[in-house]
Amino acid sequence: MSAAKLLVLGAVIEHGSAHGYQVRKDVESWRADLWGGIGQGSIYHALRRLTAEGLLAHAGEETPAAAPARTMYRATSEGRRAFVELLERMLASDSCTPGETMAAIGFLTTLTRQRALEILGRRVAAYRSKRDRIAKEYERSPDAEWGHHIEAVRFWIRSADAEVDFTTDLIDRLRSGEYVMAGD
Repeated sequence: MSAAKLLVLGAVIEHGSAHGYQVRKDVESWRADLWGGIGQGSIYHALRRLTAEGLLAHAGEETPAAAPARTMYRATSEGRRAFVELLERMLASDSCTPGETMAAIGFLTTLTRQRALEILGRRVAAYRSKRDRIAKEYERSPDAEWGHHIEAVRFWIRSADAEVDFTTDLIDRLRSGEYVMAGD
């Protein structure tokens, strides 16, 4: 999965069509450089790659006064499907990077409230299941077998607990009507 792919597709879709500079400005305004390690180069690389994959298409050029022409992009129907699939996969996953999770949360409102609740419920279930498997293994083996590596397991268990807590709180906020969702 890729945060850059989701962010670039999402930015183009939000605008209907957009040039690279606009996409870059959007991604910068979301501060993806801080939480996702996504810089200017990765944005333009993603635009080229997504176009080569048929998820974006050229939509003409914009020629601002006293500036070079800018290639406009639009999402193809396959690109729109890929965006939704990637968004839903990232929101449901228990194995995304923090940057991927943050990118997906940024586009949460493009889903209907019911769909978001369903997908986030799957995320909670996935984390709880994985956490329980890891915790059982940890509890079954004496600390001596793990040595200092037990700290990695403890870190993961606490991280999973934090993911469940955050996602459960988000579900509660969505159920109470926070945020305007698609279809509202």
